[in-house]
Amino acid sequence: MFIMLQPDAISLSATSRPQYWLGFDTGGTFTDAAILDGDRRVVATAKSLTTHWDLSVGIAGAIRAVLAKMPTEGTREAVSLVSVSTTLATNSVVENRFSPVCSVLVGFDDAMVQRSGLVNDGMGTIVRVAGGHDATGEVFQSLDEAGVISAVRECMDRVDAFAVSARFSVRNPAHELRLKELIRDVTGKSVTCAHELSSRLDAPRRALTAALNARLTPQIRQLINALTKVLSEERIDAPLMIVKGDGSLMRADIALEYPVETVLSGPAASVVGAGFLTGLKNFAVSDMGGTTTDVAIVDNGRPRVNADGALIGGWRTMVEAVDVRTMGLGGDSEVDFDRDLKLRVGPRKVTSLSLLATQFPSVLQDLRTLSVQDRLPEFPTLYAHRNPGSSLPAHADALERRAWDGLSDEPRRVSSFCSNQTGLAALRRLADARVATIAGFTPSDAMHVLGNQISWSREAAELAAKILAIAERNGRALDKTPTPEDIARRTHEHIVRESGRIVLGTALAHDPGIEPKSGRWGVLGDQLIEDTLAGRAFSSLVTAEIGLSIPLIAIGAPVAAYYPDVANRLGCELHVPEHAGVCNAVGAVAGVVSETVDIVVNQPTFKLYRVHDPAKPCDYGDLDEAITHAERVATALALAAAIRAGAAEPAVRVERNERRANMGAGGDYVAELTIRATATGRPLAGAQH
Repeated sequence: MFIMLQPDAISLSATSRPQYWLGFDTGGTFTDAAILDGDRRVVATAKSLTTHWDLSVGIAGAIRAVLAKMPTEGTREAVSLVSVSTTLATNSVVENRFSPVCSVLVGFDDAMVQRSGLVNDGMGTIVRVAGGHDATGEVFQSLDEAGVISAVRECMDRVDAFAVSARFSVRNPAHELRLKELIRDVTGKSVTCAHELSSRLDAPRRALTAALNARLTPQIRQLINALTKVLSEERIDAPLMIVKGDGSLMRADIALEYPVETVLSGPAASVVGAGFLTGLKNFAVSDMGGTTTDVAIVDNGRPRVNADGALIGGWRTMVEAVDVRTMGLGGDSEVDFDRDLKLRVGPRKVTSLSLLATQFPSVLQDLRTLSVQDRLPEFPTLYAHRNPGSSLPAHADALERRAWDGLSDEPRRVSSFCSNQTGLAALRRLADARVATIAGFTPSDAMHVLGNQISWSREAAELAAKILAIAERNGRALDKTPTPEDIARRTHEHIVRESGRIVLGTALAHDPGIEPKSGRWGVLGDQLIEDTLAGRAFSSLVTAEIGLSIPLIAIGAPVAAYYPDVANRLGCELHVPEHAGVCNAVGAVAGVVSETVDIVVNQPTFKLYRVHDPAKPCDYGDLDEAITHAERVATALALAAAIRAGAAEPAVRVERNERRANMGAGGDYVAELTIRATATGRPLAGAQH
């Protein structure tokens, strides 16, 4: 359930002393901060580089920087709420960077396991045990507790967390709850139950969602621990909230249990922030960060919510979230050439060489040396170094150990210790584990070459572009070496076209029936889109146009360099609001707490109505009595969930959705009924006690 607040809908605590809400966004490149006052104005913003090896460093930098911009004393004491949005979970999914987990599947047959994707997509260790329930909530097979304990003990040292998914657990969660208790007793590690993440049928997809949740727990724990540490050091005593993927808020300690709900946290906050900063109610919003570009459509102040779950990097969760199209394209995407020597941008993220050379001057000298060589080594624009305080992961393989041995605290040219793609892949795994950093040429470097960005070393960016040009000349046997400006312009053009493509694709998908098939819209559609984004006429004899009919809001630090061109080619109105670079941080404190609970009523036999109460399924001979029970339970659970998530005095709205079946001449009957209760309230602000 997504509720988006317009600027006049936010109510800060009305007291005699000043009140401030502090919002953060921890992204792949920058940690942003924003402070709102009691009049709902953005009064201070700041940025700090995200330090993945120790998030507290970047967070502390952002906090201190934004507090330093406040004109009065006592700001720390006046902060009554801290809220953070984060792209860490989203980026982990996009980059396929996870912690090792074990999925315990209860009552799954071979087909269910295969359909879950847990095997083919390398989602860690899988344990299958007997057990589960049927569609009516009755026991399908007794739970094999001894088998579970044996299997868990065997793999517990190889995994960081567990996910438990049982057949028809949404009809009766008893087996999942029992396994959660057993596994925690044996291992002491976190356990995710699939029924706690979704009340909808489809056990294989619930299993995948539970596995994703378990694999994301360490990343969110690292973020929350870092935030808590910094807030304590800065003497800020206020509740800490995290933005969920539907744009609502939840307490940080609850996010530790359900980290998968923070997938698309950053994009959801950007949608809330975009509406807040512009006051628009109908728009497309494109959020370009360091790692990804995320696009959503908003109608009448409400973004489209995908009830089937977020689709990120090919993974489909079952957690409701803003319907966002995400692709691995950002200001710090790696720019190189593919096997056909075509320019490629993303999806992997690297540190910009212009930044690396600013931090480590030796890199600049090495780039100077490389730029005058006719014959280049493998991976000529890639550098890497160990992250401060890091160590080789205990489960590292031989190739990863060899790559680690080639690294030092100072950046080294990757070609000096990696001679092929296999070695580079091992190095990338170390970077995914956050113990190493890889740097290369990025769109941010291209902007330095073109003079559109002046943050770091322009010379390093120009030298890296020159090296890429030499590599292209050698690979294609060109008579003339492209210029650094040519490499930079082509990078810019690539981002403009791909950004326009995802905006158009998101808008077209908003209308049923215009979804592409295998990513294509047919010969005419593909050609029309390609010509539009390239700025070419579709035909010399036929007139055809395609564009965006609603305003486009572009947010994120890099957008000023690209989106005027994107909007021009799409023929739409462009808004780059003030504070666009920290829009997610603003959106992080512009949301509300909202929790939804579904209770299903169905008929296992005719005229017997079963309420699938999580505590215990209950049967009634009268439908109205069953509905009354379901509404009472759904309301109580939604209120409890909202209060637990941090809501102050939440209000509840109850909806009913019926699925009727035909019984011939006698008419139809209610085959299944879902009671949905949604509890919504503003965040509970004030000092923590």
